[in-house]
Amino acid sequence: MTSQSEVMTILVLFHSGTFKNLKSFYLFYLRKYMRKDFPGTVSYNRFVELQRKVCVPLAVFVKMIYPGNCTGISFIDSTPLRSCHIKREKQYKTFKDIALKSEYD
Repeated sequence: MTSQSEVMTILVLFHSGTFKNLKSFYLFYLRKYMRKDFPGTVSYNRFVELQRKVCVPLAVFVKMIYPGNCTGISFIDSTPLRSCHIKREKQYKTFKDIALKSEYD
């Protein structure tokens, strides 16, 4: 059984490393090379379920350890801004300069 502190430690290790996705880190690195450090590792699917439970404690831990200074307005937004349908992009003035630049670049 993996404790909450182990799940948090694994997530911190993943984010401080160079792996691009959690699945490859967990399956091919952690379970292979760090077996003695984490002897009670669970399957990857179970680990994904467990990481949901440590979201709040991990956020509190990171906020306490790495407080960082705010230098202004900070936000994260991954919402795409859709201005028009892709089929009509050539009709609008907004996209004419972009289309011309991309043709000549």
